[in-house]
Amino acid sequence: MSTLARTLSIQSGNIPQALSVSNGLGADHLTTSRTLSNTASPLQIFVRAKKKINDIFADIESYSEESFYFLEELPKNLANKGTVEEIGTYVKKLQAIRYVLSRDHMKCVFFGRTSNGKSSVINAMLREKILPSGIGHTTNCFLQVEGSENGDSYLITEDSDEKQNVKSVAQLAHALCTEKIGCSALMRVVWPKDKCPLLRDDVVFVDSPGIDVSPNLDEWIDKHCVDADVFVLVANAESTLMLTEKNFFHKVSSRLSKPNIFILNNRWDASANEPEYLEEVKKQHLQRSVDFLVNELKVISSKEEAENRVFFVSAKEVLQARLNEQKKVPIHSGIAMTEGFFGRLHEFENFEKQFEECISRSAVRTKFDHHTSRGKLIVSNIRMCMENIRETSLKKSEELQGQKVELSRAIEETERQMLLVTKEAKNRIRNMVEEVEIKVSKALSEEIRRLSALVEEFSEPFDSNLLVLNEYKKKLHKHVDYGLVTSLRSRLTSAVSMNIDSARKEMAAQIVNILPDSKKSTVQLPLDNRPFEVNYPFRCDNLCADFKEDIEFKFSFGVLTVVHRLAGNKLGYFSRLRNQNVEASQSTAITPMTPVIQTQSLMGTEEWSVISKFALATVSSQGAVGGLVIGGFLMKTIGWRLILGFGVIYSGSYLYQWLTWTNKSKEKTFKKQYVQHVTRQLRLVVDLISSNCSHQVQQELSSTFARLGSFVDNASVDMQDLLREVEKDIEVYESISNEAKKLRNKANFINSELQQFEEMFLQAS
Repeated sequence: MSTLARTLSIQSGNIPQALSVSNGLGADHLTTSRTLSNTASPLQIFVRAKKKINDIFADIESYSEESFYFLEELPKNLANKGTVEEIGTYVKKLQAIRYVLSRDHMKCVFFGRTSNGKSSVINAMLREKILPSGIGHTTNCFLQVEGSENGDSYLITEDSDEKQNVKSVAQLAHALCTEKIGCSALMRVVWPKDKCPLLRDDVVFVDSPGIDVSPNLDEWIDKHCVDADVFVLVANAESTLMLTEKNFFHKVSSRLSKPNIFILNNRWDASANEPEYLEEVKKQHLQRSVDFLVNELKVISSKEEAENRVFFVSAKEVLQARLNEQKKVPIHSGIAMTEGFFGRLHEFENFEKQFEECISRSAVRTKFDHHTSRGKLIVSNIRMCMENIRETSLKKSEELQGQKVELSRAIEETERQMLLVTKEAKNRIRNMVEEVEIKVSKALSEEIRRLSALVEEFSEPFDSNLLVLNEYKKKLHKHVDYGLVTSLRSRLTSAVSMNIDSARKEMAAQIVNILPDSKKSTVQLPLDNRPFEVNYPFRCDNLCADFKEDIEFKFSFGVLTVVHRLAGNKLGYFSRLRNQNVEASQSTAITPMTPVIQTQSLMGTEEWSVISKFALATVSSQGAVGGLVIGGFLMKTIGWRLILGFGVIYSGSYLYQWLTWTNKSKEKTFKKQYVQHVTRQLRLVVDLISSNCSHQVQQELSSTFARLGSFVDNASVDMQDLLREVEKDIEVYESISNEAKKLRNKANFINSELQQFEEMFLQAS
């Protein structure tokens, strides 16, 4: 039989039948089993909400830490120091919130005057005689009863973490008596959760001293009431609400916004002694309580709702009945079965039901509403930060993509223009090289033609002595070298230098035009004020290495001289033919200042020398016989007078030439031979020298273009390096954008979780 049915039976006058049912244990156990079961308890709403909000805030804390570490690694242009520090403060705040949420519980504080039965009401709700109760002032401080996770029971004082064992009410009372504590102090009584369903559902009860024993009510409120979800005013049903009780709750109402207040008119069992006034007294108490809640405190808006906050109970009866049930004896054992017992029992159960619904609804709202709003604000701020970072990184990535395209085009255009400039420079260098080669060849040929005049300008004293002659030749070599070089430079240096300088400037201008604007100002053109000078690669000492002067006296009309002269004419013809062949086969390369001169190996010179020797040997080999035969023949043909005259003239000529063969004549002969030899040698190397000079020009212009081209190469390398950096930055910004997008989406998910939590628990409450 249900409690309501038993109550109706008692109220209808069927007391014996109800008592007969209660004599057995079965019905009582059905009633109490339903009461003890918390499967459908409203308190489970808070339990589920607490678990849910803790899971959500664990995700928020992890998300904020991930966001913080992400921001720390970002470039400063994406996340400034202030933003990172702000997210860092969120991490610390979330850690504090999680700590508070993990410790959050439903808190109910009991107030009333001394001996109104506050401790008895708590004991009855906990189904255990935990707190000291009795006649007089038994509670001298605030006692907080909370659940123990490990099944131990102990007592902790306010100023100490030491756990004091509490096995019974007597020990507890003894512990309180030995402690010298103030009435505002808090002592925590930790009791196993498995013994009390309310403790298992995270309900915490706070018992208080009588509000009529201390003037420190403001301190009590500030210290113990600001976080309470429900207040229970335990009044004495044998009296009425006192001014002390009203004043206290006026103070509570001024500190808290519409506190949840229940009024228990305890010791209602005393009304059974005066059944004729029962309804009038109950109506009077109810009216005053409702008026106090609605009109004075204004914590409840309607009279109907206020009536559901006022109950008439007997905590002592309920506690004894529940202790009997635990002992498995009839619930009325040891209780004076006064009229209305089951009605008061049902009233207490109804109070518990209303209490559970109210405290669960209130606790969910007061404990989690503010944290939910803060969580949404934090997540929204982080989401906004991630969205800003994503947009900024995407914008940066787009800008870098534009730079990448521009750099790629600039590199391609630079390479294309460099190919055109290189081709044009090669053509210019080739044309200038050919021009220089022609000019040098022409100038050198002209200098060869005036070589005799240059040699005649040499005025050092001449002597046929071998040592003196060698020194003379050395000086003559230097004189000719200097004269030729000076003359060629005067003819060619100015024109060649102007052409080269012009070519340099044109190449430099073209190179500068190729370079990016940022690189043009850094280019230092490899130009100087010194005109380019061609190095003419010939030295007379090398050219005349095989020169053998012949300054011995030779009669102009001697037999050998005449033979040599005749042989020389013939030799000249063959020598010219040979020179043409040699010139055609000469190489165009020659080492500066060390020309390789090809020595004549012509057959003509050797052959004609052999012929002259053979002729002389033939004439002289006939001896006297041949001479007599020829002389006789001539005398017979011409006559001796003519022969004698010819002999005198021949002898006179010989004597004259011999007498005039002085140093001056020797010098003249030497210079003539020297000029002839140097002329022959220079003509052999004209092409080599002109090629060498043009090669110098080519090297100068090529090296100049190479130095100028290095600026383009360096600029290309710099642009390629910059392109790689841009590509790397693009990858970084794209990675940042993707990560920021993931964090933003995670924020959306967490916000949806918080929204679901609000709809499921906060709005429903």
